[in-house]
Amino acid sequence: MWHELRLFFVALQFLTRVPVPQWVGFKPEWLNDSARHFPAVGLCVGALAAGVLWLGAHAWTALIAVLLSMAATIWLTGAFHEDGLADTCDGLGGAVTREKALAIMKDSRLGTYGTVGLLLVLALKAAALHSLVVRDLAATLALLPLAHAWSRSATVLLLRLLPYGGDAEHAKAKPLAQQVDGFGLALALMWAGIAAVAAALFVELEVLLWAALAAAGVTLWMARWLRLRLGGYTGDALGATQQFSELAVYLAALAAMARG
Repeated sequence: MWHELRLFFVALQFLTRVPVPQWVGFKPEWLNDSARHFPAVGLCVGALAAGVLWLGAHAWTALIAVLLSMAATIWLTGAFHEDGLADTCDGLGGAVTREKALAIMKDSRLGTYGTVGLLLVLALKAAALHSLVVRDLAATLALLPLAHAWSRSATVLLLRLLPYGGDAEHAKAKPLAQQVDGFGLALALMWAGIAAVAAALFVELEVLLWAALAAAGVTLWMARWLRLRLGGYTGDALGATQQFSELAVYLAALAAMARG
């Protein structure tokens, strides 16, 4: 139990700006093991997003509240996943070879595909969250931790399904360039289940079902796309998967609410 707490803090340090206690320490192999707690970190990030959204909605307009909430999560994570999204769009947006795509993704400069992809995802996320807030603030507050947890569960699933598709010698996080074991996936799914149970207190089950199907569909599509284009996942691709699946939760939930 103590070691799992240590791994949670390793995951928290890896995915966010949050400082962790010195006693946590670090060993390279812990980073891969900590992946099973990525959804728990997502719950924390989503809780912050919900808190800022609630405060913003009571102080200003729904749109301002949504933008402040998004800004808070981007600041907390250091735009970690957004950077991966932009790099993935740059690398895989055009019809280039695997080697060329990987080289583009390593380039720190932002290209046309990355700019357009990042702006579109952020705009769609803001539009979807705004519509959700206007429709049901309480449900939106519950959906934020859920979406952040589920989208990080999606990255763990890719770590289980795919081999590393980049250059392991030059990976940004070499210890993460390996597959997650069955226990790690099970624990990640447990965190996702906890998020679902909590959200079910404020969100209709039908809405949650459609959101789950959307997130799963996007994750499996990303797994197939990455296998075809890169032969596996990369760190940037995991960031893109998190962003796409988070957006899918909001869009599916909004569509389901509109039907009801």
